Amino acid sequence: MKKLNELYNVDSDVLINSIKINSKEVKENDIFVCTMGVNADRHLFIDEAIKNGASAIVVSKDVGKKSVPIIKVKDTNLELPKLAKKFYDYPNNKLKMIGITGTDGKTTTATIIQQLIGDEKCGYIGTNGAICHDKKLDNPNTTPDAHLFYSFLNEFVESGCIYASTEASSEAFYRGRLKYLEYDISVITNITSEHINIHKTFENYFECKMKLLEQTKKDGITILNKDDKYYEEMVKYVKSNKILTYGFKDADLLIKEYKLFADKTEIKFSYNNKIYNITSPLLGLFNIYNLAAALLVVDSLGISIDSILDNIKKLKVDGRCEVLDTKSNYKVIVDYAHTPNGIKNLLEFIKTLKHNRIITIIGQAGERDKTKRSKVGTVVANYSDYAIFTAEDPRSEKVIDICNDIIKDIKTNNYEIIEDRRKAIKKGINMAKEEDIVLILGKGNETYQKLKDKVIHFSDIEEANKAIKERL
Repeated sequence: MKKLNELYNVDSDVLINSIKINSKEVKENDIFVCTMGVNADRHLFIDEAIKNGASAIVVSKDVGKKSVPIIKVKDTNLELPKLAKKFYDYPNNKLKMIGITGTDGKTTTATIIQQLIGDEKCGYIGTNGAICHDKKLDNPNTTPDAHLFYSFLNEFVESGCIYASTEASSEAFYRGRLKYLEYDISVITNITSEHINIHKTFENYFECKMKLLEQTKKDGITILNKDDKYYEEMVKYVKSNKILTYGFKDADLLIKEYKLFADKTEIKFSYNNKIYNITSPLLGLFNIYNLAAALLVVDSLGISIDSILDNIKKLKVDGRCEVLDTKSNYKVIVDYAHTPNGIKNLLEFIKTLKHNRIITIIGQAGERDKTKRSKVGTVVANYSDYAIFTAEDPRSEKVIDICNDIIKDIKTNNYEIIEDRRKAIKKGINMAKEEDIVLILGKGNETYQKLKDKVIHFSDIEEANKAIKERL
């Protein structure tokens, strides 16, 4: 809680309890910031915010005289991170800030970092929420709006954390959510095309990703995937004095050998003239890369790799390659993979496992990047024995239209469309035979589905477990 005159040079000592940008969420003594949303100008909701108890309003337009103090700034979107930092007493300066971006692997890498260090010392902000100690807070976006982001950091500080492992999405940089934030350590996992609906071109998308490197402290550390095709281009954006790399060739942390199994991965790493033979519960080649990046982060923080080897055995990332108990001789795996590259990597790994057929259930989000839909469809059809295309988060789009976009370049006939995701999951599980693998992709451990006019509860894991139980 702060007084308004502690935040702005105004003659008012009205109390401010918290910062809000949604007028419906405003409570007594909140400050309402009229940010410009994708589809909404929040200046239009000032009266509702005041009615709900706002004690001050931050604007970038002339709004006339109101019953509470009005603070006018040049740009409310860029003002929000400035205000949030100040309101929460600059929690970012009290933590070692770790930022992870990339097309795929952000959530897993950020989670591995937290779990290796321990959630009593390291907080996490990303797709799976905001987590520290035994506390888990809901997070509406991969990287939340600044008022939430800094409130989470403040929670970490108050809980005794000294590190923050945070996902940094391209959209967050594009919308200014991470403006004015500096990182102690930055990680880029990989770059492939994504979010073209927002960025319009791959070049714009790439530039937004590179903001993480530009916002890394000069005395900080940048960690890059040496095997990524854009590695040389990334290096041009590095502002820190130190770069560390991981990969299979000429990298600081070298992946020397690996063996993939259905329930574990055996890896031989070489780092600083020392060999590490590691058994990880995380599956697939892509998770070897994610673990390698995380190990470099931990070592860069002064925590020896030897000291956290036991923690590797306990790693678990919710909604990522989550194998459900079917009590039968077929497998059901739920995963968040939703980009063409992520899906391809996962399916390539699944094909190395002992299996009869691979049955994949997947959709694509409405009102999002349409350019990747047909790529997803082609990858799924080519790498699966059978595919069921269905709803994901259709929003205002018709599910059948999204599915038709997905299938338009498929040359095979090994698929069907079932618009209802619940029915699609049930069909995929019921058709599974001995040693088949059923993959349910796109939403991982999410517990909602976004429709045209509402958000409903929906969990792939819950629905799959119901179908498994009914089948038994």
